Amino acid sequence: MALKFSYLYANPEINPVTRKARSIPALNPVNVYGRVFFFSWFAFMIAFWAWYTFPPLLTATIKEDLHLTPSQVANSNIVSLCVTLLVRVVAGPLCDQFGPRKVFGGLLLTGSIPLGLAPLVNSAEGLYASRFFIGILGGAFVPCLVWTTGFFDKNIVGTANALAGGFGTAGGGITYFIMPAVYDSLVARGHSVGRAWRLTFLVPLFMVIVVAIALLSLCPDTPTGPWSERHNVAQENDSCSVDGAAADVPGGITDKLPSNGLKFKGHDEKKKGENETAVSTPVMDDPEAQTIKADMLGTATADGEVVGKPTLSQALRVAFSPQTAFQVLSYMNSFGAELAINAILSSYYFQTFPSLSQTEATGRAAVFGFLDFATRPLGGVVSDLLYKYSGGNLWFKKGWVVLCGLLAGTLLIILGQVRPGDESVVFGLVALVAVFLQAGNGANFALVPHVHPQANGILSGLTGAGGNLGGIIFSVIFRFMGDGTDYAKGFWVIGVIHVAVSLAMSPIPPLPRGQIGGR
Repeated sequence: MALKFSYLYANPEINPVTRKARSIPALNPVNVYGRVFFFSWFAFMIAFWAWYTFPPLLTATIKEDLHLTPSQVANSNIVSLCVTLLVRVVAGPLCDQFGPRKVFGGLLLTGSIPLGLAPLVNSAEGLYASRFFIGILGGAFVPCLVWTTGFFDKNIVGTANALAGGFGTAGGGITYFIMPAVYDSLVARGHSVGRAWRLTFLVPLFMVIVVAIALLSLCPDTPTGPWSERHNVAQENDSCSVDGAAADVPGGITDKLPSNGLKFKGHDEKKKGENETAVSTPVMDDPEAQTIKADMLGTATADGEVVGKPTLSQALRVAFSPQTAFQVLSYMNSFGAELAINAILSSYYFQTFPSLSQTEATGRAAVFGFLDFATRPLGGVVSDLLYKYSGGNLWFKKGWVVLCGLLAGTLLIILGQVRPGDESVVFGLVALVAVFLQAGNGANFALVPHVHPQANGILSGLTGAGGNLGGIIFSVIFRFMGDGTDYAKGFWVIGVIHVAVSLAMSPIPPLPRGQIGGR
């Protein structure tokens, strides 16, 4: 499908087998697909912003107000990732059981409780507890991408997931911009330092609650309605056949099915002589008929992609699959490094360039997160293009994930070896690292919908948790490099891990042997 600007606002073409959209009406919130896409990325962006409310002010203000050591600051960065890992593992099966919309809204409302209590923090221990429970909001990533996967077809799902994830994780940049700005405004109005940083938490708290309520009120679970009815489409497909093959008729959800070439199982053919039009088969040099034929071939595959009720045996099968290992470890590299770097970046700039103020250091650190608006979607777009022009060869999608990991790792090694004398060199290297880390994130979740599609929630949860596991591992590395102050050595070590893991995982086939769905 050629890219057209009109796809951004026009009602999308619908795959009648899966009821998924074949384009992304990002500028059309009236259309259900556009509305779900908006709330997917916007709600996750607010969640990510709220999840990272502490780091922008932790660099100097909160650190001095609570009399924290560099080790305690580093410990709080690690703690904030721990509960998110657990929440993401659990959120995956919950999405398969209850639907991603309800899980999404539930996580936002639950996470708003510790966020609202954050202003009560007055010690290192209180900071640990607060950041631990606010980490619940980081689990919103899983229902975000499970939701978009359920609404967008395979030709565009990589781009949809990458856009939703990229716009969402850009909240990590937004928080570095908004939190210091709100804090500076409150101080200018006469509030004390201790009171001002605490009041800044009311802004993300309000946004989280409002967005959660709107998401639950204005959006459906699936393209066909409630989550409990998601199996209906597959059953309708099974009831319709053309010459023994399941039929997929092009058009919208509400379009009438064409009569030519269709018969229904259990329906006796009318006897000759009755006032019935003879059934004819499609003429294959008719473009519409060719579309019917092509879509028919995908019906069996689509039936193999309906998300099933999660079971322990299914979860174990998915968890111990080599393909799952590839997704988890690749995302551990890319998103894990992004999380760890995002948490220390303002401190790194503040330490490396003493002439910078806290606001200036956080402003530069915000660029790292803001790049997610472009670079993560880039990873998904490139993945979808590779899928299209390779004729659906998933090795190309997988190869793109590996390439991003190798390039990001190499750049991290270089960043760790460069003497930080020139600000422009350091900022440029950090930006390049962000490009390939974040493109790798988009590429990873462009491949996820193809792997174990009947357990998409389980796989998405495990993969998302892998990102947090990487964040913990890489934050621990930063914590113990020079007692939390040798950031350059941390970059170098993380880069070596990237290269090693990417090379080790590259031979694994993209799909399990014998899998029907996801192709």
